[in-house]
Amino acid sequence: MSVSDPTGPVHTQSGPNTFWSTTNLGEALPGVVTPLGWSIWMPAIDIGVRDCFARMGALRNKDVHVPPNIDDRVASIFYGRAALNATFFCEMGGRLPGTGPDAIAKQLLGEVPAGIALENTLKRMPVVAFKMPYALATVRRDVLTRIKPIDPWWRSSVANIEAVDLAAAKGLLAETGARFIEMIRVQAGGVFIGVQPPFDQLIALIEKAGLDAESANALGAGQGSHAEIDIIYDLWALGREKITLEAFLSRHGYHGPFAGEISSVSWREDPSPVVRLAGQYGARKESDNPELAHGERTQARIAAEQQLLAKLPAVQRPGARLVLKMAAARIPLRGVAKGTYLQVLDVGRSAARRIGTLLVEQGTLDDRDDPFYLTVQELTGTLPANAKELVAERRAQREDFQRHGIPTNFRGNPEPYELAGVETPADDAAIEGIPASGGVVEGIVRIVHDPAFSDIEPDEVLVCVTTDPSWASVLFLSSALVVDIGGLLSHAAVVAREIGVPCVVGTRTGTKALRTGDRVRVDGNTGKVLVLERAPVPAS
Repeated sequence: MSVSDPTGPVHTQSGPNTFWSTTNLGEALPGVVTPLGWSIWMPAIDIGVRDCFARMGALRNKDVHVPPNIDDRVASIFYGRAALNATFFCEMGGRLPGTGPDAIAKQLLGEVPAGIALENTLKRMPVVAFKMPYALATVRRDVLTRIKPIDPWWRSSVANIEAVDLAAAKGLLAETGARFIEMIRVQAGGVFIGVQPPFDQLIALIEKAGLDAESANALGAGQGSHAEIDIIYDLWALGREKITLEAFLSRHGYHGPFAGEISSVSWREDPSPVVRLAGQYGARKESDNPELAHGERTQARIAAEQQLLAKLPAVQRPGARLVLKMAAARIPLRGVAKGTYLQVLDVGRSAARRIGTLLVEQGTLDDRDDPFYLTVQELTGTLPANAKELVAERRAQREDFQRHGIPTNFRGNPEPYELAGVETPADDAAIEGIPASGGVVEGIVRIVHDPAFSDIEPDEVLVCVTTDPSWASVLFLSSALVVDIGGLLSHAAVVAREIGVPCVVGTRTGTKALRTGDRVRVDGNTGKVLVLERAPVPAS
């Protein structure tokens, strides 16, 4: 196996005993990250995640910074692919009450890596007991308050970007980095303080009450407004000409294929995927109105709550009611701040392309997308004298990295492999993952690697490596979802439950074991995907 020299801003070296996982960051940053993207993401992840654990008392306030040692960081990057430090999250889980050293890893990363140390500790418990109740009580208000300035800033910034000069564009890119750190602080707090604790307690209640799969799934949906669900509602309205395309883009234009990668093209830049999806929404029957279905799922959740309470001893019901109330209010927080940090990233995207346009006019760069192969520091400071050569080298390296993959979970440094060399499993290969959204569906498979959704037809079973917020738009049209990576709190799982689509995540091999055209049965209650009929093997 041959891979180009990995030296540069999108590759690091781990120590031999640190465990890493690409699962969660694979949703936010699918594929190979550009140098500009990673120079924005890396400090934000470390500072943002450490900040939320410090707010709960699991870390000291003075530890909220980017450590110089790679093995101490929350996130790192290997051959252009971002990974979270599973060792860190297991350590944090062991410092918090009501969870455990394995709980965060299970829900966030889909699994606990074999061989990782799992240890509960009381050394931070006095501080946690003092700080955590306040953090839990105020997190929802904190999230909703801190995101407010971002939407008007995004709107004005992208609307006026063509009028700014080079200095102003550089200033806007620097501001993007600072605001992105702030929004990842908000997102991390929403997930680890707001969502994770009540979700863990909800799972424990379900197990204690012995609820069946249907009732358990109902408790994870119908919880109110999710940012991604608003995309579905507005696409429904657009497909019926109740709102204009301009109105839709003014709300959701920062989304698009691979929205977490700054070099991608957002819907505001190319709305053709939106137009295509709106046409498919417009062809649906009126009885498919997503708002009607949402009301049904809300009623199903309320009924499941009553069933759960009835199965518990009377003395446990007041605490259970509090957990149910918190889960319904907090789980939607996962998508609120995520949408906001994508708005921030879209401002950085527009600033980078503006910088590229102006530097091309000066003859300093060759293409307006060249800035994506430089870092924030290189673009906002003194541009490297060999900028053109540096861009060409990094572009070639990224193309080489895109031909390779790394394991989902690994210890130390991963061994890259050639993607073209991966063998397709046998026709009878078992496909099984985590049951993330209930229901049983039979349908035709569509393997999706192109998040522009150009080939997707309604009511197909979507099979993909991972998803991002823009996928909510096409999930509504699909009969089921099968995802290679993810856990119960992954993006795909949360959205699928909310829109009532059967979903299996964490299959690892779904995109390899299945082919477009296969007929399958997806069981979102058990996590099993059964091949009913194979599609013909394409001629070579």
